[in-house]
Amino acid sequence: MPASPRISLADVARASGTALGNFDSASVARALGGFAGTGLGGDAHPTVADISECLFFSPGDGRIWLQDQRMVLLHTEALGSLRREMIDTLGQEQARGLFTRAGYVSGARDAQLVRKQWPDADPLAAAIAGTRLHALEGVVKVELVQASYDADTGNYVGEFLWHNASEDDEHIAAYGIGGSPACWMQVGYATGYVSTLLGHLVVFRETQCRSMGDPHCRVIGKSAELWDGVEEDMRYLNAREFVDTAAYARPAPRAADLPQADAQQAGEAMVGASSAFNAACHQLSRVARTSATVLFTGESGVGKEKFASMLHKISPRKDQPFVAVNCAAIPDTLIESELFGVERGAYTGASQSRPGRFERANGGTLFLDEIGTLSFVAQGKLLRALQEGEIERVGGTRSIAVDVRVVAATNEALRQAVRDGTFREDLFFRLNVFPIHLPPLRERRDDIPLLMNHFLTHYRRKHGCQVGGFSQAAVRALLNYDFPGNIRELQNLIERAVIMADANGLIDLHHLFTSGETLAADVMTLRLQGDSGTLNLTAPPLEQTGMRASLEPTSATAAPTSLAQMERDTLERAISASKGNLSAAARLLHTTRAKLAFRAKKHGLV
Repeated sequence: MPASPRISLADVARASGTALGNFDSASVARALGGFAGTGLGGDAHPTVADISECLFFSPGDGRIWLQDQRMVLLHTEALGSLRREMIDTLGQEQARGLFTRAGYVSGARDAQLVRKQWPDADPLAAAIAGTRLHALEGVVKVELVQASYDADTGNYVGEFLWHNASEDDEHIAAYGIGGSPACWMQVGYATGYVSTLLGHLVVFRETQCRSMGDPHCRVIGKSAELWDGVEEDMRYLNAREFVDTAAYARPAPRAADLPQADAQQAGEAMVGASSAFNAACHQLSRVARTSATVLFTGESGVGKEKFASMLHKISPRKDQPFVAVNCAAIPDTLIESELFGVERGAYTGASQSRPGRFERANGGTLFLDEIGTLSFVAQGKLLRALQEGEIERVGGTRSIAVDVRVVAATNEALRQAVRDGTFREDLFFRLNVFPIHLPPLRERRDDIPLLMNHFLTHYRRKHGCQVGGFSQAAVRALLNYDFPGNIRELQNLIERAVIMADANGLIDLHHLFTSGETLAADVMTLRLQGDSGTLNLTAPPLEQTGMRASLEPTSATAAPTSLAQMERDTLERAISASKGNLSAAARLLHTTRAKLAFRAKKHGLV
């Protein structure tokens, strides 16, 4: 296969006669000649010329942008060196999983770029567009063999040849020809890209590889339910072995009534592949083997109880009781008797003695949810039980020793509560031995397609509804929704949609958002306006969002003169629209409050 000519941005600038960074589509296409349509179907978006409009270099401050995603140029030898060290240190199986998950995140990001920039593209054309992005990023040249997508069933099948794979070059240089495929990151990329784009799990397998002595790499992708033994593929996408692989695979119709499928209970699986989810899993596995007190923090609905339950299941106490207590659901007058038990005759109505939650969890784990709602008196009694390792029943005269691992959770800022005087400082430090923060769903959007597939599979089985899948409009809406209720809200939305959708039909917007949810279209995009690229915040009409201040740029800010000015103007509009609330502004810009506060302080806005 003849090598394609190398083309630099300077070459394009000279050929088009324009200044570096001020290209238009026509000039780029002329400079690139026939490369833009080579072997990938000239009608599929984005073409190389299309993508060039999304590619921005900012040499002065060391940043490269592809749409709203920051990119880096990295030596393949550096990546190969990292790959060798990870294989030699962790073993091939563990290293393969890490690189597959990293590739998944990259593919998911590129799929979001394509969906934002070309929202009305045909699903198959948008899926093939990932081949152009992968080639532009210098990873591999992709040759399409065949691809098909059935919008009615949601089934996808694709076959591709990979040429000049950078992963193969580094793997062969380090280990020579072997007996297994080595394009781990590229397989993860393809899985993340197509799964995110179509809204259900599509698994790619490498059937031929240059690292095995084949002339080129051949990869086949299918919807998960079309593969046999998909659990083996999912081992490399899961953060830890305790993450349930069955959550990703839709069972074949004949296997739906098997005992193990029916016995799977709702919510047993921990589903995710994002870096935030993996980090939480890593912390969980480190602390599980100990008896240390764990404090889960995060917004309501992020899965704190699921993580607490999994902590118990992988700990040495797994064969002992796991007792969960919602502190907010117990009145202050009853909290002591619920936690520590009561002796017969202790008060009117106490006709018999009964143990409290501490005694019932003896030897196991006690999970105290919404710990921040306890009264000051209850906090003091809980502190004594934690310090002494013994409790005393209400109306009792003797102390009872208990061996309990306490796991607490809160959606409040306990440090602030300590400063405000509503939470005991000594109890806070007793609980805050090993804190684990669980980020909200809007900060781990890579997990949304996996969670969608998991909940769809579960509720189709639970309610006996044969729903075909999600429409493209529903996928776009869910990926851009803010999820104030986090995973719990996503779970409820999909259960509602499964019930409302027609048999064998697709879940659409009118099945999902029927209870007053606010759909916001405020996403960060990079667009060409005239001869310059600008960062824009596209917002829905004010009457839809209820915001009084417009986020659209005014005529005075429509064409900033620098990237720093663009950033400042965008931050200023978001903070103004949020009436100075930095957390709300961060949600508008799909970033974290800490990042927004840092940048706003840099520009003198706060």
